[in-house]
Amino acid sequence: MFESEKNIQEKIYIIQPVLGENYRSLQQEAVSLIENSGSAYAGTIYQNIREINPATYIGAGKLSELRERLAGLDITVLFNGDLSPSQTLNISSALDDRKVIDRTTLILDIFARNANSNEGKLQVELAQLQYNYPRLKGKGSALSRLGGGIGTRGPGETKLETDRRRIRERIDYLEKKLESLKNNRRLIASRRKKDNICTISLVGYTNTGKSTLLNCLTGADIYAADRLFATLDTTSRKLIIDGRDYLLTDTVGFLRELPHNLISAFHSTLESALNCDLLLIVCDATDDYAMQLDTTLKTLDELHCEVPYLTVMNKSESLASFDGFPRDSIFISAKHGVGLEGLKSKIAEFFSENLSRIRLRIPYLNIGEYEKLKRFATERSIFYSGDAVEIEADVENRFLHKFDPFRA
Repeated sequence: MFESEKNIQEKIYIIQPVLGENYRSLQQEAVSLIENSGSAYAGTIYQNIREINPATYIGAGKLSELRERLAGLDITVLFNGDLSPSQTLNISSALDDRKVIDRTTLILDIFARNANSNEGKLQVELAQLQYNYPRLKGKGSALSRLGGGIGTRGPGETKLETDRRRIRERIDYLEKKLESLKNNRRLIASRRKKDNICTISLVGYTNTGKSTLLNCLTGADIYAADRLFATLDTTSRKLIIDGRDYLLTDTVGFLRELPHNLISAFHSTLESALNCDLLLIVCDATDDYAMQLDTTLKTLDELHCEVPYLTVMNKSESLASFDGFPRDSIFISAKHGVGLEGLKSKIAEFFSENLSRIRLRIPYLNIGEYEKLKRFATERSIFYSGDAVEIEADVENRFLHKFDPFRA
C-alpha cells in the first residue's frame, strides 16, 4: 500500500526567479512547502530577471530549456512567485500543456490539508474560490459583463458562466457565514474585557514553535509539528502566572509574501486573536530571525495591529552567544523548557505596570457585594478577623474606584 501511494506522489519542479539576494532562501522555503503538501521535490531551474515578460514572466529561452529537461516526465511545475491567470496558461502552453501552479496555489493547498475546524475550512475554501474565480478559462468574464442583446440570446448560460455564477454564489455565502462568526467572536472578546481577563497572543513566522510554547506554558496538548503551517486554527488556553489568570492564544503562522487572499480570508480570525493586551512575537533563533521578525511586523502592520509586543527567541538552547540579536529579546527553548520562568516574569512585569496593590476590609455583611467585584482583583493574602475579611489584592488602576468602599 505504501509503495502504491509513493508511486502516485506528485513530483514538483521549481522555477525560481532571481530578483534579489534572498532567492536561495525562497527556494529552500518552496522545497519545504512542497514536502509539507505531501508532494516530492524534483529539482529547480533558476532564472535571472532583468525585465518581467508580461506574457510568461520568464523568457522563451528558459522555458524551452525547461521543456527539454522535463520531456517525457510526469512532473508539475511550480513558479515560486505569483502568476497572473494568462501567465499560468502561457507557461503551461510553452511546456507542452504541463500542469503549472504558482506559490499561492501551493500554499492554499497546504492550508486546505491542515484546516481542521469548521471556520478554518470555510476560510480556506473562500480563499481558494476567490483565487480561482478569475482563473476560469474562456470568455466568461466578457460574457458576464453583457446585460443582454446580440450574442447573449440562445440556448442559455454556457457551462463556464454557470460555473462562475455558482462560485460567485458560494463566495457570497461564505463571506456572510464568516461575518456572522466574526460578530460572535467580537461578543466573546467584549465579554472577556468586561470580565477583566488579560489576553496574550502568540504570533510569528510559521514553524517557529508557537504551538509548542503554548503547550509548555499552559500544560495543553494541542497539535504541534516541525513543519510549515502545522497549526491553522486559533486555540486559546488559560495561563497562570503568580496566581493571576491570563488567556494565551495561538494563531496561524505568517510567511513572506503570504497570499493576499489568505490574509483577507483569515483577517477576521486574526483580528480577534490580535485584539489582545500583549503579543509574543516568536522567532527561531537558529534561523533567519531578522527576516522572521520583519515579516511578522509587516503583516501586523497590514492588519493595522498596534498592540505592544515582546520578542521571544525560541530554540536558543544551543546558542553560544546572544550578541547581535534584537535588544530586549527573551531567549527560551519551548521544546526543552529553558527560559520559561524568565518569559513569565517579563509577562507579569508588563501587566504589573498598570496594577496597584491595595488593602481591603470587607465586613461579613458586605461579602455579597465584594463577590461581584472579585473578578477585577487578584488576591494575594486573606485574613479572617472577628467582623470582617482583610484582603491584600492586585487591581488594575482603571478598576480601583470600584473598591473605594472597602479600601482599608
